[in-house]
Amino acid sequence: MPAQKLRIFLSSVQSEFLQVRKDLKDFLLGDAVLHRFISKVFLFEDMPAADRRADDLYLDEAQHCDIYIGIFGNEYGSLDAEGVSPTEREFDCATHNHRTRLVYIWGRDDSQRSKKMLQLIHKASEVVIRRRVENMQSLISEVYDSLVEYLDQHGALQVQPFDISGCLGSSMHDISRKIVDWFLETARRERRFPIAKSTTTKNLLIHLNLINATSPANAAILLFGTNPQKFIKSAEIKCMRCHGVEYRRPFASQQIYGGNLFEQVDQARDFILGKIDRAVGVREDESITHVVYELPPDAITEAVVNAVAHRDYTSNASVEIRLFSDRLEIWNPGSLPGTLTLDSLYEDHPSVPFNPLIADVMYLAHYIEKAGSGTQRIIEVCRGSRLPDPDFEIRHGSFVVILWKDWLTEEVIQKLELNERQKLVIQELKQQGSITNSQYQLLVHTTRATAKRDLEDFVAKGILAPSGKGRGAYYQFSKKRLINGSNGSSRGEE
Repeated sequence: MPAQKLRIFLSSVQSEFLQVRKDLKDFLLGDAVLHRFISKVFLFEDMPAADRRADDLYLDEAQHCDIYIGIFGNEYGSLDAEGVSPTEREFDCATHNHRTRLVYIWGRDDSQRSKKMLQLIHKASEVVIRRRVENMQSLISEVYDSLVEYLDQHGALQVQPFDISGCLGSSMHDISRKIVDWFLETARRERRFPIAKSTTTKNLLIHLNLINATSPANAAILLFGTNPQKFIKSAEIKCMRCHGVEYRRPFASQQIYGGNLFEQVDQARDFILGKIDRAVGVREDESITHVVYELPPDAITEAVVNAVAHRDYTSNASVEIRLFSDRLEIWNPGSLPGTLTLDSLYEDHPSVPFNPLIADVMYLAHYIEKAGSGTQRIIEVCRGSRLPDPDFEIRHGSFVVILWKDWLTEEVIQKLELNERQKLVIQELKQQGSITNSQYQLLVHTTRATAKRDLEDFVAKGILAPSGKGRGAYYQFSKKRLINGSNGSSRGEE
């Protein structure tokens, strides 16, 4: 086992891979397993101003690192007086000082690379095994696998990460060739996956880093197994449709889905779509009719896939889908990595997958669109459907995604006993999100006093919330149904 935590040096042309470098550093320091073994990830752009030559600084770090990670793309980088770039200097320094070197070639089109970069790639190929990567997801998967192998060889890992660990008691007979064939066809079509359809099952798993010694890894059984639950009992999705807005038994309907992860995602999605309201739109031609669901299918799919790909499979809990009259909750065992917060999920953030090997395969099968974009995609789709922003929470050891329906339905409106003026402005409120007293007067042709009474009644019934003061006062539409509010709704937990 290493005597101390590892120092990792990230090398590349800074301008070409600025965001990639930052995201890879965030992954290494945020991964549930790797961060325990890493003390520092060096990026030149993180260095503070110092009274030293820049090349002295980065070469000193390269000389004293434990692991050098080189990302070689199309650009060679700026040249020094001898015509050599910092990237090549860093590689030479790590080589001269006998550091462990991991080299990744970004992209497969060598015709776009500069002549000097091609020469550097050739030089590196003579002394180390290099791997090609095409995107951030595949880079993370390759780096993850290489570092786990390094830690294992040095005795640092007494227990390997779950997805790469060998599945106890399994063999190649537990892998379904039918699922493998489907994956190869899909990945080749959707992602231009380079492996031939005729490749053997074992060769595919080796290529995807899903073989542990001679047995399939846990990730291989979950993705391609004939009966994954034989080995990993909690690898299932429990779907419940609840009465009203509370989580209480008996449920209106309940279903448990097993099988491989692709089947689970498809079945859970179909369960939800079969239980929520939908309206058939106007036929635009003789063959196409649009169906509009009260929750957008793309957001549902994204949330379910994220739960399956990023859950903690060492937990005895399962993924749970809870469908209420006003919302959909998707629970997956686990938490956020240390580098992410709930607030950061609403903005650009690095991909820090809990199970990188599973996430990589689901990307290749087009179940995941882009690394780190899942929560933002859900937000975008909900906004496009004029629904409230989703909520993200940590509850009882699980990460929870909440998709909100349009709670103010015709049925609810009837129960709230609104007057005709109020009914007229409901659609305007949903579209605009807020309203002032003056705007209300104009919409329904009434006096200021009447508008004030109507708006205050909206507030009392939980439809509006007052905001601002004086001339800046307005009323904000409550897109999410109030919890324990005057509209009588409440939300219970287990």
